[in-house]
Amino acid sequence: MKGEEVANEVLVIEAGASEKNYWKDIWRFRELFYILSWRDLKVRYKQTVIGAAWSIIRPLLTTLIFTVVFNRVAKLQSPGAAPYTLLVFCGMLPWQFFSNALSEASNSLIGNTNLITKVYFPRLIIPASSIITSLVDFAISFGILIVMLIYFKFLPPLQILALPLFLLLALLAAFGVGLYVTALNVKYRDFRYIIPFIVQFGLYITPVGFSSNVIPEKWRLLYAINPMVGVIDGFRWCILGTPLDVRMLAVSILVTCVFLWLGLWYFRKTEKSFADNI
Repeated sequence: MKGEEVANEVLVIEAGASEKNYWKDIWRFRELFYILSWRDLKVRYKQTVIGAAWSIIRPLLTTLIFTVVFNRVAKLQSPGAAPYTLLVFCGMLPWQFFSNALSEASNSLIGNTNLITKVYFPRLIIPASSIITSLVDFAISFGILIVMLIYFKFLPPLQILALPLFLLLALLAAFGVGLYVTALNVKYRDFRYIIPFIVQFGLYITPVGFSSNVIPEKWRLLYAINPMVGVIDGFRWCILGTPLDVRMLAVSILVTCVFLWLGLWYFRKTEKSFADNI
């Protein structure tokens, strides 16, 4: 009707439009991102006895075990003045975020089969929203870190202000690898069994229970191909003031960027076939 404004936005689907307007559509469907994120948060610990307390119990138990094994048994020491328990927990904090985010993102498409086969929206929203639950776990675990810092009477250095940058680096690493794996998981369902093994194996080859300084100098740049090496070293540098090898950090950042580009490229390449293969 003339002079009357239409309040509701109309979505028009036409051939080739999704490719041209893909990134704009991500913004247009931002409410779906919020809805999926909130849904994942609500069902994360649904029907569990202790609920979100798992975000506290898991890192604390792992920290205790690693402290006993590497500090008490293997006699490894912290490279700085911080207690070894803090060294381990500061490594466990970003690793737990990365492993949870990777696991959630890699299974996100399979877990939303009905949504993918019924309606159009940028599929990138699904793995992106699944990572939000891992941020909540990280926030809870970070609260435990604050309590531990008070208990050990350890004051973080000024560079703790750079901590959000290393958290962002961990998020990008998980997002890049998660995009690639979740796209593979749609076609090859074996990956749902491979990912837990990779995460468990990665816990022991990543400097969570020990400092990366124990790695021989000639192998450190090769070791930094693991993107979480730079992230964990960065966390410890920010919180504990331990030394940070800039070269290893640069390698980890470069590898993270490569994984992010590869994940986005492969996800967009295979996105059209998700509804058929899932």
